[in-house]
Amino acid sequence: MVKGDPRPPLMFPGGGGSTTAYRKIRKYFRRLFKFDQMDFQFAAWQMFYLLMAPQKLTKVFRARKNFKSQYARDDPAFLILFVAALFITSIGFAVALDYGPRQFFKFIAVEIFVDCIGIGLVIATGLWYVTNRFLKPKQVPQDVEWGFAFDIHLNAFFPPLILLHFFLIIFYNLFLYREGSTVSVVLGNFFWLAAAIYYVYITFLGYNSMQILRNIHLFLAPIPWLVFAYLCTVYMGFNISRAVFEMYRQRVV
Repeated sequence: MVKGDPRPPLMFPGGGGSTTAYRKIRKYFRRLFKFDQMDFQFAAWQMFYLLMAPQKLTKVFRARKNFKSQYARDDPAFLILFVAALFITSIGFAVALDYGPRQFFKFIAVEIFVDCIGIGLVIATGLWYVTNRFLKPKQVPQDVEWGFAFDIHLNAFFPPLILLHFFLIIFYNLFLYREGSTVSVVLGNFFWLAAAIYYVYITFLGYNSMQILRNIHLFLAPIPWLVFAYLCTVYMGFNISRAVFEMYRQRVV
């Protein structure tokens, strides 16, 4: 914050004091059960473009900033549809892993609260700190909102969710489970590579929509390493899908 800036500093929960960020978060969660105030059609439109043309959402982020003075979503509709998609697509995992009802709901709880929200909180908080600390010029009074950092995580998580919880399951049940099959390794591991690149690219687009940040190209740096890791797994014959499915079997026992 610079001298003369009338806005209070953005603080992550734990920083103390009543802040603008706190008020936005409280307002957001108060709307979670007010379905008549949610725009589900617009949220579904965003999900479609996250899969087909994620770069188009950059205009949405900037328009929200212009009209509502914030980048983060103030409508929980996207979160509601996201959780619904996670629940529905996880049914395929339950069938493939031969889960019973108790195992299925335990799997869903871990997927939502650990894999998605828990890991998302860590990633969003880390990138929120890094962008404000290192990628934002000091003379710029505006901060990256923590809520927007978490929104970017949800955006980036959605295409991998569809790839790995829907399309991967279809192919896995057909032939990806076969041990020692070169095709299963090459194709199955490619799903994980595509999901990882999707996550990195949409994360890049999200932060790139904030014109106050510099050196955003650094967000794309993991892509060559992801490709290298994919080639290594193919060369070693390591079937990522089999390993992950075995891990999922063990985690709900």
